[in-house]
Amino acid sequence: MFQKITLLILLTAVVSCQKKESVEKDKIKIADWLIGNWENTSPDGVLSENWIKLNDSTFSAASYFIKEKDTIHLENIVLAQKGETLTYLATVKGQNDDKPVAFPSTSESDKQLVFENPKHDYPQKITYTKGANNTLTAEISGNLQGKMTTERFIMTKK
Repeated sequence: MFQKITLLILLTAVVSCQKKESVEKDKIKIADWLIGNWENTSPDGVLSENWIKLNDSTFSAASYFIKEKDTIHLENIVLAQKGETLTYLATVKGQNDDKPVAFPSTSESDKQLVFENPKHDYPQKITYTKGANNTLTAEISGNLQGKMTTERFIMTKK
């Protein structure tokens, strides 16, 4: 009888671990629409974000703004799922001692991802919205020097 109970407990543990791993890897799949090369061209320059899938629980992106031949802004992004949480980790060259800033997700859907870090200086909120005709809107917002500010970048998939 003891052996049967032990076997049942072990079997339950194995099945629950497998299910948890499956759920863990499934949550990031909602963001698959980010994968690809996105671009916004304006008179000020070209903003590009290039998203790749590293593995079942991690995406990575390079975001950069180029004006003429100069790189004005360079940011490395990691979108990682740990447990039930998606986290957007942004590392901006020349800011925060080149260390990543974490923005945990506050909302996820097949058309929009929202990440927030109220303790960060600016932005406190990052939103990605999937649009029609292969477009993506990236929006950063928050309190900037005492004023609520929102910046929107509409990009097209290349």
